[in-house]
Amino acid sequence: MAEAELITHRLRQLVEDWCTNQSTLSGIDTLFGDADVPLTEGIVTSAGARRTRVRGYYASLDPTSRQDFRRFLTVVATVMERIEEQWGPASPDAPDPLAGFRKELAKLGYGFADGKIQAASVTARLDDAKAHAEAFDLAHLGEHIRRIEGAIDTDPALAIGTAKELVETTAKTILDGNGITYGKNDDLPRLAKATFAALRQLPDDVPEAAKGAEIIRRTLSNLASVVQGLAEIRGLYGTGHGRSGKVRGVGARHARLAVGAAATLATYLLDTHQETPLPSPRGAP
Repeated sequence: MAEAELITHRLRQLVEDWCTNQSTLSGIDTLFGDADVPLTEGIVTSAGARRTRVRGYYASLDPTSRQDFRRFLTVVATVMERIEEQWGPASPDAPDPLAGFRKELAKLGYGFADGKIQAASVTARLDDAKAHAEAFDLAHLGEHIRRIEGAIDTDPALAIGTAKELVETTAKTILDGNGITYGKNDDLPRLAKATFAALRQLPDDVPEAAKGAEIIRRTLSNLASVVQGLAEIRGLYGTGHGRSGKVRGVGARHARLAVGAAATLATYLLDTHQETPLPSPRGAP
């Protein structure tokens, strides 16, 4: 069975129309180049030069690839940000210039705010984590995600237990990859704290002079709360600690809460790991 296309025709059309009507050839090259989308040369169409250039970039994208989908979302986010800059935020008295984009993103489980496209559904968050598993060639991470997907509705306790393991595996992968040691029996909060420290994502790492320093510190503190919450909900409802996979009182809604938090956290850590070179390790706490 053919894989479903993640990069939809309608989203492609919206970007292509904007580029054709509002950009230039060099602007199109910058837009796609900044998202690491290569140009396929030699594309022949009966359309104009700008539309043909966009289609040359589209030809290099695999619409079923999660990695290419993430690159394309970077393009979409930039286009939406430029439209918002031109027209200003939507108001009750005026039509939303981004309505078409928002509608298509919502179908895929994503939303747009503050210049960024973010996963808004559990499925989309897991897809983001899958993209990282593919990019880093992490078969063990992909296995956790597949187990979670198959268990959310049929075995919520298993999904919750595996969500905790997803974050644990992500932390160990980052630490292992950078030669940072940890104890064999270290629990999730300890592993996560070591990872936050290695990535300079602890509240104390935010300089006083940074814009919105207090807000950033509070957000980073909340990440630690998410980790603690995952560990605790797994202890209450998840598999492990001798519990049965059929724990009474746990349902799919509990599983979606835990899975959504775990997938978001794992993606954030891997994004940070990918984008920021690790400094000299501080050592595990």
